[in-house]
Amino acid sequence: MALLFFWLFLASMVIGLPIVFGMLVAPGIQMIVEGKVKFLTLLMQRLYNGIDSFPLMALPFFVLAGELMNQGGITGSLVRLSQALIGHLCGGLAHVNILSSILFAGLSGSAVADTSALGAMLIPAMEKNGYTRKFAAAVTAASSVIGPIIPPSGLMILYAFVMNVSVGALFAAGIIPGLMVGISLMVVTVILSKKRDYPVASRRATLKEFGGALRKGFLPLLTPIIMLGCILTGVCTPTEAAAIAVGYALILTLVIQRSLKFRQLGPIFRTTAINSGVILLLVGAAVAFSSFVSLSQTPQAITKIFLSISTNKYVALLMVNLLLLIVGMFLDAGPAILILGPILAPAMISLGVHPVHFAIIMCVNVTVGLATPPMGLVLFVASSLTGDSVEKIAWEMLPFLAIELSVILLITFVEPVSMAIPRLLGFV
Repeated sequence: MALLFFWLFLASMVIGLPIVFGMLVAPGIQMIVEGKVKFLTLLMQRLYNGIDSFPLMALPFFVLAGELMNQGGITGSLVRLSQALIGHLCGGLAHVNILSSILFAGLSGSAVADTSALGAMLIPAMEKNGYTRKFAAAVTAASSVIGPIIPPSGLMILYAFVMNVSVGALFAAGIIPGLMVGISLMVVTVILSKKRDYPVASRRATLKEFGGALRKGFLPLLTPIIMLGCILTGVCTPTEAAAIAVGYALILTLVIQRSLKFRQLGPIFRTTAINSGVILLLVGAAVAFSSFVSLSQTPQAITKIFLSISTNKYVALLMVNLLLLIVGMFLDAGPAILILGPILAPAMISLGVHPVHFAIIMCVNVTVGLATPPMGLVLFVASSLTGDSVEKIAWEMLPFLAIELSVILLITFVEPVSMAIPRLLGFV
């Protein structure tokens, strides 16, 4: 009876009930069954308190800054800079796609935004230059998962809020893993490009051409530097840094580059409000759900299960990675963090895993899940951009997924990969 809510929640997912309602209905039914109807009020209070939080205000600002940059045509500047840097390599446009994702990660922090913005621009260009459509879609989808890993990341802000972990520490921990994913994807691209004889994107850029591309891309690239600099040095909180980023994005797109008109701000604000509302309601429901999880002693039960199999933390981490890989095939990254974080993190911490280390393991895992079939969200976005089936794109993505899973294992079992920078900066 103690885990009735968990099975009810799984049943709600199976029948297609929206996750936010499942996280509220399942504990509510268990309270009614156990005769604790008066605690339903507490569940609703936790829902409200989960939204009423100053640190959580960073998310709407973060979404707005990314939307302004995206709609303001900043993507094109980053693509041109990437092409000037590495467009002359074999398989140049595929490399440009990956490098653009790395650069774009600091602006949007969203895999879906990355796939949509870069895919709409680069997939047709890659196809025109001799790449197959499914390969172009596969590269775009595989590289887009870098977005939520390289800081600043909305997904990490979610985790930090729900699990009470330092946002700055998580951002610092994501730098090396994010770059490792990008570099690994480029290595796979080099191998496939030479094997399939893919073309270069352009001749090597002259110093003047590179200078022009850098001049246009320099100001947008300052956005993540400003945000991270403010947060990591302790000058301001993540919420204040996100607000600064919005102000900078407005000045950049409206005044300096004039790529946006004032009349375009209305739809951008409306889209941001809707997306933020969805995220905040989900977070509130997750806080209520996690409170019930703690009261039902589910983390302790999960810990006992792990200990019954093995007391070795590395064996437990391997099992968690397998679980998250399976979950990532069906559940979006945000809900996976909000649902499983309060259950798995206490169990892993009790086995000696550092909270920040487990946080980055989980964030990277569920992010890669966005590109994992059958329900990977970026696969569907890439499919809508190309018209190819999700199955074809997923099959073409296998080499990229294999290298991303290898990076996950490296992050998991070689702790300094993710913890070196947080320790250097004094976060842990």
